[in-house]
Formats: sequence, structure tokens, C-alpha cells
Amino acid sequence: MGDLKLPEINYGALSPMLILFGAACLGILLEAILPRHRRNVIQLGLALVALVAALVAVILCRGTRTLTIGGAVAIDGPTLFLQGSILLLGLVALLLIGERSVETGGAFVAQAAITVGSQKDLKQASGEPGATEVYPLAVFALGGMLLFVSANDLLTMFVALEVFSLPLYLLCALARRRRLLSQEAALKYFLLGSYASAFFLFGVALLYGFAGAIDLAAIHTAVANPTRSEALLFGGLALLSIGLLFKCAAVPFHVWTPDVYQGAPTSVTALMAACTKVAAFGALLRILYVAFEGVRWNFQPVLGVIAVLTMLVGAILAVTQTDMKRLLAYSSIANAGYLMVGVLALNKEGLSSTMFYLVAYGFSVLAAFGIVSLVRDADGEATHLSRWAGLGRKSPLFAGAFSFIMLAFAGIPLTSGFTSKFAVFGAAIDGGQTWLVIFGVITSMVLAFPYLRVIVMVWLSEPGETTPTVSIPGFLTSAALVIGVIVTLALGVVPAPLLDLTNDAAQFVR
Repeated sequence: MGDLKLPEINYGALSPMLILFGAACLGILLEAILPRHRRNVIQLGLALVALVAALVAVILCRGTRTLTIGGAVAIDGPTLFLQGSILLLGLVALLLIGERSVETGGAFVAQAAITVGSQKDLKQASGEPGATEVYPLAVFALGGMLLFVSANDLLTMFVALEVFSLPLYLLCALARRRRLLSQEAALKYFLLGSYASAFFLFGVALLYGFAGAIDLAAIHTAVANPTRSEALLFGGLALLSIGLLFKCAAVPFHVWTPDVYQGAPTSVTALMAACTKVAAFGALLRILYVAFEGVRWNFQPVLGVIAVLTMLVGAILAVTQTDMKRLLAYSSIANAGYLMVGVLALNKEGLSSTMFYLVAYGFSVLAAFGIVSLVRDADGEATHLSRWAGLGRKSPLFAGAFSFIMLAFAGIPLTSGFTSKFAVFGAAIDGGQTWLVIFGVITSMVLAFPYLRVIVMVWLSEPGETTPTVSIPGFLTSAALVIGVIVTLALGVVPAPLLDLTNDAAQFVR
């Protein structure tokens, strides 16, 4: 018997993921041994230090192009850029999660297992310190996202999908207020997410039957020189796409998004809206550009129709919403459609512009949800649109910041939203997908209406007796808002440095 040769492992390239997974495991241990009154500061500090350390590791790995763990993980330009984006957005999201001064005890329930409406539940809702296991759960989710965008075989990608999905299912159920709505959101997300994972796994099985392997390079070779039935190829690609498009919130796999965004704690919604979208589209880019480039003419029209439906449904239904979090949810769906326009360009410009869009949208949506978390009354967050009437006269600073973010979502010049839409539409035209750009421009005009309606309501309506106030944010929320607004402005005024960075990173290793 010959010696068993283990695959070479580049621990330096894997260090960002190892740091996060190690910090998450340490956080779980600390949860068991630390006194309750000290957990929040220590857990938040540990999570922030871990994300900063992982970001430094990503920066030190710049220029690396390699396959490691037997080809299961690819470290290349898109991987490092997307990992850095997830870590930066995750840092801002953790600031929102760590806020405890806006609401007594924080936004998270103290004990999730207590029956809703019981005396113990009423007592913990009155101000007991919130759960601190949210920090290791969030770090686990972010670590899974780092692995998801770097996975170079389908089984590793599936494992990463579950690693970052399961913590998110739990986090959605931990809202201090409106607990039944929060638990309902978590259950819907879990059930539909489980179905999507099953579709993904069935797709992996069919593609293994077609290619005889699950790594993306082998699938690419099998697509170029097929030796088995192409029904396995297209069936596997279809099922695989369902699993990924669910995470992207693309139509018709979007139905979970409004309910989950509305029911989850707002800081968790912000984490999902920013970081999960980067992870989902990062994996979709790798699969389509690396493994299935040879059948682009087959999947491009189908995914193009899905992109059009996503833009139309997101834009039209956003007009009808009366809840701010549901409005932002349908906005997220429409933006998934615009991102797919960039993906389907299937050229270098499409890859770089999509990565730029993910960063620009991520910081804007974090700022938007940060402001939503501050508009409160005695019952907690006041998310009904009618309650925002006249808010600009009571809190002009925050109303101005929110209006600026709405203008960015609408794609007004001198904001990151305009630059990112211009980039993906330009790449799509270069890639021969002009028809997608036409639908994109039309739906952008439709989608501008709900954003402008909010601005008009905030500034031109008289405040009523029921108009809530904007809570004074703590340091963490203030920092998150400042970062989000500054990045949204900077990427609209001077986008060239980030565009150059995405262009330099837009090359997959196979």
C-alpha cells in the first residue's frame, strides 16, 4: 500500500475563514462561562476584532491566485474582493447588532425559549439584557459566506450554504418585540430555505452524473466535451440555480423576502440585505463564469427572463407597500434583478460592475435599516409609512440622511446608486444584452416613485400626534450611519478607485 498523499493546504489563503470560525467557536465557549452582565461587551469586542483580523488577512493575501484543499477552495481576485466586501459590510452590520442604548436591553430577546405572552416573556420584554449568542451566530454566518464565495466545488459550496444559512434562521427569531412575527419569519425562512437547499443538492447529484466530478473545472471540461446526456447538465444547472436564486431573492424564489425582512430584528435584516446578497451573487458569478461558460447561450435567455421578472415584480410591488421594511424588501428584490443584468453580461465588465454594485448597495441598505431602527414610539419601531409623515420637521438630520439614501436607491446622479446602475447597464450593452437594459431603465423609473413618495411624505406633510420621534443613536449606530452615508456619497462622486479595484480583481482562477 502506497503512502496516502494529503492535499496541500495554503493556510495563509484560508486564514480569513479560519479566524472567523475560530472566533465563533470561542464565542460559544465564552457564552457558557462568562457572567451575564459582562457578555455583551466581550462578545461584541471579540466579533469586531475577529472581523478586523480577517480583513487584514484578506489584504495580506492580495494578488494570490491559487487552489487549495485539493482544489475545493479557490483564492483569486473575485474571492478576495468579495471576502473583503463581506467583512466590511459585516463590520457595519455588527455595529447595528451591538447597539443597546436605543432600546432598553437591546433589540434581541433575553431568552428565546420562553413562551410568547407569558409572565416571564413580559418581564424580559421590559428590559432584561438581550441575548449575546447573536454575536457568535453572526460570525459563523459571515465565516460561511467567506467560504461560499471561494468554494470551487459544489459540495463545499453546499456545506458553506448551510453554515451561513442556519445561523441566520436562528437570528431571525430573536426579536425582542413582535416576537410572534419574528418567529413566523424565522419559520418561513427556514422551511423555504430548506427546500432551496434540497434543490441545490439534487442539482449537485445530477451534475455529478453528467461530469463524473463536482469541481467546477471538471464540469467546465465536461460541458466543452460532453460524453453523457445533456439532460443531466441542464437539469442540474436548473436545480442548482434555484438554490442560488433563492438566496439572491430573485423572482419567483423571492416570496420569503418581505415577510422575513419585516419580522426579523432590523439589524439582522440589514445583515441579510447587505452580506447575504454579496455571498449569493458571488457564488452565482463563480458557477456561471467558471463552470457553465460553455452553455451560456442556453441559460442566458432563461436567466434573462428571471431578471426581467425580478425587476418588474420588485418595482411594481414596492409601489403598493405601506410598511417601510417591506418597501425595502421589494427594493432589494428589484436590485437583485439589476445585479442579474450585470451577471448576464458574461464578460469582464459584467463581473467587475456586479462586484461594484454589491458594495455600493450594501453600504446604502445598511444605512437605510440603521435609520429605520431609530424611528420609534412606545411600542418599538414605527415602520408604517403613515407614521413617517412630517418626520423631517421633527428630526431634519436623520430625515435628510434617509432621503439621501432613498435618492441613491432611485439612481440619482452623484450617488452610488447611479454609478452602480450605469456600470451594470453599460456592461450588459457590451455583452449584447440591450433588452435587459431597456427593462432595467423602465423599472428604475417605476421604482423611483415609492422612494420619492417617502421623501415627499417626510418633508412636505404636517407631523401628526402619532408621528414618532427619532431616538438618539448610540455610538455604534451613529458610526454605522456615518459610514453608510459617506460611502454612498463617495462612490457617487469619486467611484474610480473602487471601479479600478473591481476591474483588477475580475479574473477567476480555474
